[in-house]
Amino acid sequence: MGKSSRKSQFTSSLFVLPYLLLFVVFLLFPIGYGAWMSLHNWDLLDPIHEFVGFKNYLNIFNSDSYLNGLFFEGLKNTFQFVVFSVPLLIAVGLGLALLVNILPGKIRGFFRTIYFVPYAVSVSVVAIIWLWILDTNSGLINQYLLKWGMPVIPWLTDIPWAWVSLVIATLWWTIGFNMVIFINALNDVSEELYEASSLDGANRWHRFIHITLPSIKPTMLFVTITSTIASFNIYGQPYLMTRGGPGTETKVLLMNIVDEAFKQRQLGNAAAMSILMALIMIIISVLQFRVTNRKE
Repeated sequence: MGKSSRKSQFTSSLFVLPYLLLFVVFLLFPIGYGAWMSLHNWDLLDPIHEFVGFKNYLNIFNSDSYLNGLFFEGLKNTFQFVVFSVPLLIAVGLGLALLVNILPGKIRGFFRTIYFVPYAVSVSVVAIIWLWILDTNSGLINQYLLKWGMPVIPWLTDIPWAWVSLVIATLWWTIGFNMVIFINALNDVSEELYEASSLDGANRWHRFIHITLPSIKPTMLFVTITSTIASFNIYGQPYLMTRGGPGTETKVLLMNIVDEAFKQRQLGNAAAMSILMALIMIIISVLQFRVTNRKE
């Protein structure tokens, strides 16, 4: 191997090095440290952390332990949000992409920006906006319902309205990202395929089913997996909008993990719950990938 080749490899490594360092410091190290903590009785205020092996994990699956209810109740609520939100995040994102894509070029960029702007807003701002709109007593929608002589809706204090509110706020906040991803995928579909199908007499629906969807399957898989992971990590919306209520109906798993870590000060238990949550997300992502490939 010549000097120029070695120099080129060294230069390339220098470009990769900053990312590698950040990857190790902010991802691999926290994961490893969290796994180590999950094997200890780790009280936040106690300097001594007793090694307990897999006891924290076993307690999660022990019906006599409070961790069992804490984990699986939160997991059930998280699953509900995933089931409610992910199909809408995919369908509405694709629908908006199709609508924006057929607009004239001069205004297409305007609408892409309008729909994407909420994605740049922090979750606290999103919560403030939707609390102002959906508050049961003084929310904008209920004020208009009262003005029209209609009964108010307990958007944030009753089921299923609390879930409806969380899904609506999440859609408004994040749908722009999926829309932009789908627009880029739609622009890569060959126009020749559409022209050929039109000559064969295919209508728009047939072109969508037999050309558009098969052509954007990789993007559909990407959006499905990223939307599922993001929905599993929901925390800010229920914490700020419903406080996990009514009761604990919208108290998702991440809220329980944070409470266990910083209210109960049991970082070992919280770490074990976090590791299990991560494993569940990995399993679901792998299943989604395999199901999509099997259909292909």
